[in-house]
Amino acid sequence: MRQYLNWKTYLALIALFIVGASLYYTNQLAAKLADEEKKKVEELAGALKTLVKSKNDQETAFASTIITQNTTIPLIVTDEKLGIIDSRNIDTLHSLNSHNVVAEKLAEFKHLHPPIPADYGTGVNYVYYGESYLLTQLRYFPYVQLAIIMLFLAVVLVALSAANRSLQNQVWVGLSKETAHQLGTPLSSIEAWLELLREENPNSEAAIEMQKDLDRLKLVADRFSKVGSAPQLGEENLVTRLQGMVEYMQKRTPKKIIISLHHTEAEIPVNISGPLFDWVMENLIRNALDAMAGEGKIDITVINQPQQVLVDVQDNGKGIPSYAVKRVFTPGFTTKKRGWGLGLSLSRRIIEKYHHGSIFVKQSEVGKGTTFRIILRR
Repeated sequence: MRQYLNWKTYLALIALFIVGASLYYTNQLAAKLADEEKKKVEELAGALKTLVKSKNDQETAFASTIITQNTTIPLIVTDEKLGIIDSRNIDTLHSLNSHNVVAEKLAEFKHLHPPIPADYGTGVNYVYYGESYLLTQLRYFPYVQLAIIMLFLAVVLVALSAANRSLQNQVWVGLSKETAHQLGTPLSSIEAWLELLREENPNSEAAIEMQKDLDRLKLVADRFSKVGSAPQLGEENLVTRLQGMVEYMQKRTPKKIIISLHHTEAEIPVNISGPLFDWVMENLIRNALDAMAGEGKIDITVINQPQQVLVDVQDNGKGIPSYAVKRVFTPGFTTKKRGWGLGLSLSRRIIEKYHHGSIFVKQSEVGKGTTFRIILRR
């Protein structure tokens, strides 16, 4: 239960308690006001009876006062056959057919309250009544209050989420720049040793490959140093970019794992930041390698469409459990025994924030493999 009881849950529970208490108290007030209005209508029905039957001037004057003082409760007086005799406090000024308006109100009042009879001895009239404007407002007040509280909660949650994201971004930027700074010294030292190795054997294949790895490390350090600043996007041939990545990774992959690139066009121009896009692809390929026990295949498929370009990275590794699919892009989440769980989180940030595209798990099945899809919009 504790994983569900966070501060947002407590905030929602407090809001629900406030609304519930307000509903209860408001309903109590509305019930009391409704009883008071019923008593007033009963007094008014008695006053109508007095006007008809009494011959005492004082009684009729008092009854008239009771009737005229009712300026809030809408009511309709009918005969025994429900013919409308009189109506009070019903707005018919803006209607072309006031009789229809009163008839509609009569049908409404029948569902609200039972009529109050006024027996004159020779006949019975019925007083149908509705609710005053004040009582109607009181009944709707809790729902207005609920809407205001929910709006307030939404604003608070959005503000807190924005502040949290801002704090995370500051941590990312600080950590990335410090990492780039720390990588600088050993890279300079490795480059010096590599120069000595070249002097002894200029055509050494090992020196050539070490230079590629050194360039890659420099690129990684450069990427980290630029985290937090907007990258410059430029038009590049996506196929060429992916071919370079496949060739680089294939040489550093176990021989029983084959990385293949599939495409139907030799030229697919897209606006990307090459180094950052390479970072994303390298992350996806390394995750695929980690999911395979030293044997299998990785297929990278490029699908060119008029409005977008799709890049699928498919492996036949161990797959991702269904409970973890929605969490793989969460910072710190990982299914591996090693690693910080930041690779896919950074990949999503690069694709969505910098390239305005999307990246997601297209398909995954335990024991059969996983397919990640990148969408680059034109």
